[in-house]
Amino acid sequence: MAKERNDNQENENEESGGKSSIIEKIQQLGQTSVAQAPDSRIHVLSIIGQIEGHMQLPPQNKTTKYEHVIPQLIAIEQNPKIEGLIVLMNTVGGDVEAGLALSEMIASLSKPSVSIVLGGGHSIGAPIAVSTDYSFIVPTATMTIHPIRLTGLVIGVPQTFEYLDKMQDRVISFVTSHSSITEDKFKELMFAKGNLTRDIGTNVVGTDAVSYGLIHEVGGVEHAMKKLNELMDQRKASLNGELQ
Repeated sequence: MAKERNDNQENENEESGGKSSIIEKIQQLGQTSVAQAPDSRIHVLSIIGQIEGHMQLPPQNKTTKYEHVIPQLIAIEQNPKIEGLIVLMNTVGGDVEAGLALSEMIASLSKPSVSIVLGGGHSIGAPIAVSTDYSFIVPTATMTIHPIRLTGLVIGVPQTFEYLDKMQDRVISFVTSHSSITEDKFKELMFAKGNLTRDIGTNVVGTDAVSYGLIHEVGGVEHAMKKLNELMDQRKASLNGELQ
């Protein structure tokens, strides 16, 4: 009798566990079954919403916390099973120094990387988009290029403006050194008047981003995966040649 009770309890636990798993999926994703990617040599990193840096944003904001992304990038570099990185982007921008830190880390990876700008790669999202070995943008995506600005209390002294100017130079230098756009063209887009309502800058659509040399190619997930596999195969062949 005791054994039967134990068996019945185990069955009930399994059923309740299955039900709670389904309920959790419905609550989080709105569906009962979720497609699972097979074991892959590619890591997918998403940069979604606002890039959160040193200041914590309100809980209702959709954010990508840079202190969460940095350990992932270190793990990608160290993990021998991961051979390539896909960066999926739909960001409005955010903390300038945090965005530059992520851009520098992605650019310094030894493994091939490809980015896709899906909805937007605005503001400090531009350096992240160009930090990979190859970049794509879908036709309907946009990238807003504008001068750096600070929000909140700012001390109105010359040193403040010099600090902003130097930070802006760092962004311009990074973007132009990791893409084909010229410094003059990037500054022209950054300081353009009349393109943005009540603001300075330019909203660049998919094909224009490619024509300016900011992004390599117009394309989506299929194109990015194909390109990344090519880069990974080239790297593997190069490493094998060095070992022989």
